[in-house]
Amino acid sequence: MNETMVCVVGNVATQPVFRETATGASARFRLAVTQRYWDREKNAWRDGHTNFFTVWANRALATNVQASVSLGEPLVVRGRLKIRSEQRDGQSWAGADIEASSIGHDLARGTAAFRRALRGDQTPEQIADQDPGRGSGHASGHSSDAVPRPEPDWETGPAEQSEPAERREPVLAM
Repeated sequence: MNETMVCVVGNVATQPVFRETATGASARFRLAVTQRYWDREKNAWRDGHTNFFTVWANRALATNVQASVSLGEPLVVRGRLKIRSEQRDGQSWAGADIEASSIGHDLARGTAAFRRALRGDQTPEQIADQDPGRGSGHASGHSSDAVPRPEPDWETGPAEQSEPAERREPVLAM
């Protein structure tokens, strides 16, 4: 099945509405996505047209939206685009919905603190045990019995590598 997947960046335009249904949790809110462009005549950024999308989240994503998303916050939303059209009072209306698969705060415009969600049968201590280094109660954020992780190799090119060229393994282009 061909579906139109989109990724949109915008601001929350309405307070999210959360409901528990027979099929699980559901949340919806409106997302405003405004075009910005550089006006050469005025030498300034200008706002263009604003598109509004109704974002739908289900199950665990809906529960996390309820706990994390508020009016006015900048978000990145990824999901399936669905265009709906209907007749009301003799006029045609069209709307755009996004059935979200993931939602997150736009870190280009601010900061966020991630908290792992609890399942119904878990305590915060159980979460900390499953995710070493993220336990609560430690000022540094590292658990004393966490398994040490090797330092990642951040080198990106031959100029930054400390090993002589003859000892490096060749890089194969794909």
